[in-house]
Amino acid sequence: MLHSSRDDKIPVVNNFMDAGHETGKGLYFADGKRKVDYVLVYQYRRPSSVHESPGHHRLSVISNGSFPRVGSKEPDGVKDEHAEVVVDMGPIDPVEGEKLLIREEFEANLKEAGLDLERDSEHKVHGHGFVRLHAPWQVLSREAEFLKIKVPTKKSYELKEEKGLSATMASVWRKLNQPFQPHVPNLHHQNRTKFLSHSFSRDKLHLYSIECKDTFFDNATRSRIVYEILRRTACARTCQTMGITTLVAKGVYDSAFPLHDGDFKDTVQAERKNDRQLLHDEWAKYGAFYKYQPIDLIRKYFGEKIGLYFAWLGAYTQLLGLASLVGIIVFLYGCFTIDANVPSLEMCDEKQNFTMCPLCDRACDFWHLSTACGTARASHLFDNPATVFFAIFMSLWAVMFLEHWKRRQNSLNYSWNMTGMEEEEEHPRPKYETILLQKRQRKKKCRKKNKAEPGDEKLTWWDRVPGYFINISSILLMFGVTFSAVFAVIMYRITISALLAMSPDPQVKSNVRVTVTATAVIINLVVILILDEIYGSVAVWLTELEIPKTERNFEERLILKAFLLKFMNAYAPIFYVAFFKGRFAGRPGDYVYIFNEYRMEECAPGGCLIELCIQLSIIMLGKQLIQNNVFEIGIPKLKKLFRSLKEKNLKDPEERVEQTSRSLRQWHLDYDLEPFEGLTPEYMEMIIQFGFVSLFVASFPLAPLFALLNNIIEIRLDAKKFITELRRPDAVRAKDIGIWYNILSGMCKFSIIINAFVISFTSDFIPRLVYQYMYSETGTMNGFIDHTLSYFNVSHFKEGTAPAGATVTVCRYKDYREPPWSPQPYQFSKQYWSVLAARLAFVILFQNLVMFMGLLVAWVIPDVPKNISEQLKREKTLLVDVFMNEEKEKLQLIHSLFSKEVEPLRPQQPPRVESDPASEVQLPLPHAPLPDPPGFGPLAPRPRTRARAASFSQFTRQASTSPHSDAGRHTAV
Repeated sequence: MLHSSRDDKIPVVNNFMDAGHETGKGLYFADGKRKVDYVLVYQYRRPSSVHESPGHHRLSVISNGSFPRVGSKEPDGVKDEHAEVVVDMGPIDPVEGEKLLIREEFEANLKEAGLDLERDSEHKVHGHGFVRLHAPWQVLSREAEFLKIKVPTKKSYELKEEKGLSATMASVWRKLNQPFQPHVPNLHHQNRTKFLSHSFSRDKLHLYSIECKDTFFDNATRSRIVYEILRRTACARTCQTMGITTLVAKGVYDSAFPLHDGDFKDTVQAERKNDRQLLHDEWAKYGAFYKYQPIDLIRKYFGEKIGLYFAWLGAYTQLLGLASLVGIIVFLYGCFTIDANVPSLEMCDEKQNFTMCPLCDRACDFWHLSTACGTARASHLFDNPATVFFAIFMSLWAVMFLEHWKRRQNSLNYSWNMTGMEEEEEHPRPKYETILLQKRQRKKKCRKKNKAEPGDEKLTWWDRVPGYFINISSILLMFGVTFSAVFAVIMYRITISALLAMSPDPQVKSNVRVTVTATAVIINLVVILILDEIYGSVAVWLTELEIPKTERNFEERLILKAFLLKFMNAYAPIFYVAFFKGRFAGRPGDYVYIFNEYRMEECAPGGCLIELCIQLSIIMLGKQLIQNNVFEIGIPKLKKLFRSLKEKNLKDPEERVEQTSRSLRQWHLDYDLEPFEGLTPEYMEMIIQFGFVSLFVASFPLAPLFALLNNIIEIRLDAKKFITELRRPDAVRAKDIGIWYNILSGMCKFSIIINAFVISFTSDFIPRLVYQYMYSETGTMNGFIDHTLSYFNVSHFKEGTAPAGATVTVCRYKDYREPPWSPQPYQFSKQYWSVLAARLAFVILFQNLVMFMGLLVAWVIPDVPKNISEQLKREKTLLVDVFMNEEKEKLQLIHSLFSKEVEPLRPQQPPRVESDPASEVQLPLPHAPLPDPPGFGPLAPRPRTRARAASFSQFTRQASTSPHSDAGRHTAV
């Protein structure tokens, strides 16, 4: 049965407030006392007509904006209390009429749940309607007990004071950190007193320090409680079990969101600033880049899930400072030792006169190795012995970061009262319930035909088989698209290299490799950015096809798909340069060709590591700069501009004049902001960056430095977006960062393997060691370049591939092969197999050594700080003592009340027979029956037994309501 909104009148106010009123007044109902905890927004469109005609409905727009059902009677008091505006309406759209009835039923159910509602008057033909929700104390206390929200009690204890050297160091550290602390009142004060926390209970109100019921729960907690009611409130007309999420998905409501705490602009004194203004001034401004984040205030305003994201981002950025410092030292080491590097000196020595084989067929001529002097010197900056140390350091750094974050996360869980938090019940997603409803309807028809017994229907794996099949095929197709893009760029490099090599301009021919590499990397960057956006949308579509039951399942599957696709997209070109480029090019006289025409490209004379460095640096920097400036700043502003222009065109001239003459309420301002779409894009951007920092860091030691600079800006950019650009998200409780930690852990292990292969196969570190300790006659690097170059007889070129008019008889190429005069010409030499064995041995040694050291670091660093574990044990003991003392006092209270009731009956009792001393009155023990009253034996008739049947909760409430009672004095802890 539907509930009409006339049964419970919803108060109505004007859409706007008078100019001159403060915007902050929009945080309350019209009475100025009840706080707006949540806002529901819906769209209404009604075709109007001037003349009433047959078949049209004559509807009354009541001042509370509700529509009476046909045949319903108007209560007598309504006409006197509210004015009625009669509008002749055209035929009501069936869809709009259905939505109207659903809203009436849903809002009636919300009132039954105890919420207070207030709506705007619908005085226009079409527009947005706003329904404000307020949770009174009875609802807040009931739901807080149901959700087991922990709140501080009156019981407190003193924290253990540090003494000696540790206290001095802590004091000095606090003084040094003072300039970097945000100026947030009552947030960073040094207080040695810690209050115990306990799950809220209405039976133990005397334990909590409740000064004002309206402010006992903060705004984020109030909105979370209201959202939980909205989420579980059923609406029978929709045949669903969920509430607001289903209604928003079906378009019954346009959106639902909690309000911001007023305007973010600083217009008052610091002591009177709201939380939004404090966050804007001390967190979201770029001028506060050097300050720590006010994590506790972020958690208080946005909830634990968003608070954990920014805490994780802050911890990651802090540790990037250490990695950046070591990377700078490694880079400077390469700069200072470049003039002492023997291989680069030999390559730059024109007296060596190494004549190299042509880089392409026919058009390219023989060239001298000394012309690649600049590439060789630049390669030493990133390919030196310090690089190996840096790769080992970064692998351990990644493990240390994860261990540090686990400690930080556990500390936040303790300070935010999240320890021992139980998993909240998750409701099914709207699409899941829609498909389940369709399945039930089909089964119902079949049961009617077959007369079968009804069963508990649910979606099985067989119902998801089509979605799984499309998922697998689509992901494989996306992989094919990524590899095709990489192959297209390879073809671009090959063809452009050949065309530039045929240029008559010697300047162009000398810069062929630099020009081709730079342009190819830029093309790669553009392709990656475009495919990133496409893959994000494809991942959402594929996840919807799987029909996940809950939002958590949906989010985890979406993250895995998006990460897999974006990981392949971002790193496929880098993997190609690191492990495939130049490996399958062949040798002079036996090159590998693509399409029998294009020769496979080779690495630069200085090695592939310098090209890997260029590729990684341009993609990393370009991706961060473009995503930050274009995608995160420009696109949201364009969306907001387009949305405002669209709404401005849809509004009537009278409405625009009304809005310009009056100030908008807070819910109007928040509705104009962009909706919050989750943290997945924010995490994904940082995870991909973490891969750039950890996976190929051996080729680019400056990657942590650029990541650090980006993150300093990213934190303030995200903060500004959350404070000024987005609607306030729902406060969601969370104990960890979820599946992102597993992804980070997997990338840490993967980075060890990748760095081992980069050092072994991409750099020349292993060939140099092998030469120095196995083949060098002097034990130095002298002669290393000549050792790595093989000989080729130019007469062995295939017909039509040799340069025309060449007088050279023998050229050199970089490889370990037998010379043409050996019994096995051009076969791999013994040096090749020695170097290959050393490379494989290094991979095994590096991997096992670093993994062992990582496990050692993880074992040494405990997950929970020692002081936190001690405080948890102490608080548990204190809570047990508090409740044991409370139980004992209840029993004493019951016994005293029982004795007072028995006292007037004593003169009427028969003479007492002397009994054993064991039968004397004793205090009752917990869980033991009360002793017989004095003068009554076990068989004697009892005059009254009412006091024995009284429950503890009754006496607790009586004691707590009397401020002067002894129980109130004893139990106030």
